[in-house]
Amino acid sequence: MAPWRSQVLTIFPEMFPGPLGLSLAGKALERGLWALDVLDIRDFARDKHRSVDDTPFGGGAGMVMRPDVVDTALAAAAQRWQQEPAQGLARESAGDQAGDVPVIYLSPRGRLLTQDLVRDLAAAPGVTLLCGRYEGVDQRVLEARGVLEVSVGDYILSGGEPAALVLMDAVVRLLPGVMGNEVSSGEESFGAEGFEGLLEYPLYTRPAEWQGRTVPEVLTSGHHEKVRQWRRAQAEEITRTRRPDLWARYTKGQR
Repeated sequence: MAPWRSQVLTIFPEMFPGPLGLSLAGKALERGLWALDVLDIRDFARDKHRSVDDTPFGGGAGMVMRPDVVDTALAAAAQRWQQEPAQGLARESAGDQAGDVPVIYLSPRGRLLTQDLVRDLAAAPGVTLLCGRYEGVDQRVLEARGVLEVSVGDYILSGGEPAALVLMDAVVRLLPGVMGNEVSSGEESFGAEGFEGLLEYPLYTRPAEWQGRTVPEVLTSGHHEKVRQWRRAQAEEITRTRRPDLWARYTKGQR
């Protein structure tokens, strides 16, 4: 089976793999559990200055990434799925799966990146990520290419690259063989069985007493069911008080 593959389109290719070249993600990349292909959008520019942007129609500050340049870069990315399939993937199979690879533009106006979406992306053959800069990308190429806009949060970044790293990190850790402890990834926020949709409960380790603060007695009782009940109650209370939006979604799903 071919590894999950990410293609990143950016004007700053040196930003990748960045932190994803370290720790578990980096080790998994070295082992071939996932693959990373970075394309420099400037390579698809049409002038000697390698320009990728121009002034916005209608006026306003900043620059906008050109649709013709971005479209050529996206076309090259799609072609690579057929011409340079990931290790272990036959060319014929790569061509069949290319249409199943989502193309995502990282944008604060996009669909919120949730754990459910992360799971869907991890189940796909891979993903193509378009990292915008300046004021953004011409709307026409996003529509023409059927690009999915995804947001990592309600804030503004200097470009799509940090958001792309966040998305890839979330996906890569779900891939088979990446996490050292398979149970660990299922016990975190939004993931534990029976705890879906809740924030994580408080965590404790040794020493049992630190600066006069002790570990909750139930956690040292050895009574697994009581521990589970305590953790669920804590997760529910934390979600209710800190994230009313998640709590409303959770309680609606429990009806």
